[in-house]
Amino acid sequence: MQNAGKFYIDGKWIDPISSQKMDVINPATEQVITQITLASEEDVDLAVAAAKRSFESYSQTTVDQRLGWLEKLLSIYKHRYHDVAQTITAELGAPTTMSHEQQAAAGVDHLEDFIKALRDLKTEETLYNGETLLREPIGVCGLITPWNWPMNQIVLKVIPALATGCTCVLKPSEFTPLNAMLYAEMIHEAGFPAGSFNLIQGAGPIAGASMSRHPDIAMMSFTGSTRAGKAITKDASETIKRVTLELGGKSPNIVFDDVDIEDRITFSVLDVFNNTGQTCDAPTRMLVQRSIYDDAVKVAKRVGDAASVGDPTVEGNHIGPLVSHIQYDRVQTLIQAGIDEGAKLLVGGVGKPDGINEGYFTKPTIFADVNNNMRIAREEIFGPVVVMIPFDSEEDAIKIANDTPYGLAAYIQTPDAAKAGRVARKLRAGMVRINGAFPRAGSPFGGYKQSGAGREGGMFGLEDFMEIKMLHKP
Repeated sequence: MQNAGKFYIDGKWIDPISSQKMDVINPATEQVITQITLASEEDVDLAVAAAKRSFESYSQTTVDQRLGWLEKLLSIYKHRYHDVAQTITAELGAPTTMSHEQQAAAGVDHLEDFIKALRDLKTEETLYNGETLLREPIGVCGLITPWNWPMNQIVLKVIPALATGCTCVLKPSEFTPLNAMLYAEMIHEAGFPAGSFNLIQGAGPIAGASMSRHPDIAMMSFTGSTRAGKAITKDASETIKRVTLELGGKSPNIVFDDVDIEDRITFSVLDVFNNTGQTCDAPTRMLVQRSIYDDAVKVAKRVGDAASVGDPTVEGNHIGPLVSHIQYDRVQTLIQAGIDEGAKLLVGGVGKPDGINEGYFTKPTIFADVNNNMRIAREEIFGPVVVMIPFDSEEDAIKIANDTPYGLAAYIQTPDAAKAGRVARKLRAGMVRINGAFPRAGSPFGGYKQSGAGREGGMFGLEDFMEIKMLHKP
């Protein structure tokens, strides 16, 4: 990529002040793809200054003007769709079929929905008491995105910022930086004004912290680990800036005894294995009613044994590598912890799959006879690891499901609509997926407790980037 090592600031690709380099690694081969530069505090200052200058004029653009740029961006993205999918496969290791059907597709789905939402956004309305409410862009926004669904998260942050008249500085994960560079090229081609969008690369402790503390950034939007979210919140508190967070999860998946066991257990296992388990709202804690538990364990083992791991450049539904050696080591540590704590290892275990000697591949793993006090039931593993926990009653399932510091998503498997609705209302989670229902673009994405604050997507995502101003008239 011709702009690797550069930053996109004030409408131009420029050489950074920092000279610190980092290799971008293909996780399937462990080979270097390219090098990027890691931003210094001075680089952050340059990007923020450009965004601040641009805000004066960009915040005054009309909705119609911004819709024009967004529609042009959508057209460009569709034209470069294959480039996006290929890049995500190379730097994340997502299998090419999954990259095309899910990873790159998110860039279209969310952008189309934000365009619809912006058309419906009321920037001025009269309240029931007769007074006038205005919605205005909050200012310069700092955006930090993760590596696991890179384009999905970039679009969920960059587009609502630009759509509402904010300007922004994006810092993507240093492990998957190349798709963000592609997106910067598209934004430039779409004609967004210089300084409205700025891209830097960097590590969280320096670039991320500098953004969070920066007095000229009005809002931080972060997706990533709960640990990093806490650090950003503390840094942002110095200037009382708005912070929205989409953090970790340990989502319960309640499987009642009235389901089609083959269908629902197969779905549940494969949903965790998708994206190599690197999904924050994956149904990683499978709670199964005791009367069908033994049969569910048999099905889970069969599905797990049949799962294949392989080259992400080959089409198919196999599992790719984890993103990095750091993530590989973490997943291995937690699989070993499950074994040490006495959980029953059904499938997988520590080490790489048979016949694979290079790349950050791990064995898809399923544990049975887990209790909710084990590390593998409480910590976010972020790998293709399922833990199975038996429960006796509806009340027991709800208690176990809610016994977690997280609250991003929850899943319910039952054909009984009344039971599903009753249980869903008692689960402390921001999203409840019933019988495999998939979230649609435009629905607010986010969670309770230590899974974050704020919502992304659609109208709710736009409103997070806006301030409310009241006009009190005599």
